[in-house]
Amino acid sequence: MRVLRFASATEAAEDAARHVAGCAARAMAERGQFTLALSGGSTPWAMLAILSHMGLDWSATHLFQVDERRAPDGAAARNLTHTRSHFTDRIGLAESCIHAMPVTADDFEAGAQAYADTLQRVCGKPAVLDLVHLGMGGDGHTASLLPGDELLEVADADVGVTGIYQGHRRMSLTFPALNRSREIMWLVNGADKSDMLQRMINADRGIPAGRIEQARATVFTDIPGA
Repeated sequence: MRVLRFASATEAAEDAARHVAGCAARAMAERGQFTLALSGGSTPWAMLAILSHMGLDWSATHLFQVDERRAPDGAAARNLTHTRSHFTDRIGLAESCIHAMPVTADDFEAGAQAYADTLQRVCGKPAVLDLVHLGMGGDGHTASLLPGDELLEVADADVGVTGIYQGHRRMSLTFPALNRSREIMWLVNGADKSDMLQRMINADRGIPAGRIEQARATVFTDIPGA
């Protein structure tokens, strides 16, 4: 795992955006498309805004979600709402290339299977994403792989659903789907996450983030090293 530390969150976001752009260029040259899975939260907003102003050709990009809350379309609680406003609306990405998790489906579990099917249709079987962007919560969770949740132990599905966490059930990519990706990037900011970041870097399996594949991972952070 590469750990890149910066003096500010802004600098981390700028370098992270350049990393995404580089991954996109390589994927396009090698496979003719770029498959990107984005996490939610406010941390990536600056990175996405920077990407939206880089003047890149995103027309062959397929955007997936790492996780999403079960909430109405357009709700502030939805990760996709903010991804649209900070990124996809700005670059004019075609709706056919934005693969939203079907969290409003009446059958939540069936929706997860449908999303796994979409992953396979676009990314192959088994589905291999070009780049997965991850963040980390103060409790060590990543994606919606939450401490104590049954989804942590799913090994035979690429997408699953959680119990209620902070008021919402969630849909999430699982460890198998995340760890199969060609590259993983972490964007983790804030001194309050210093201890958890170190545990993740140490591959501490006592937290969900510590169970993510490290060999192809890069961390962008404004948290100083020990």
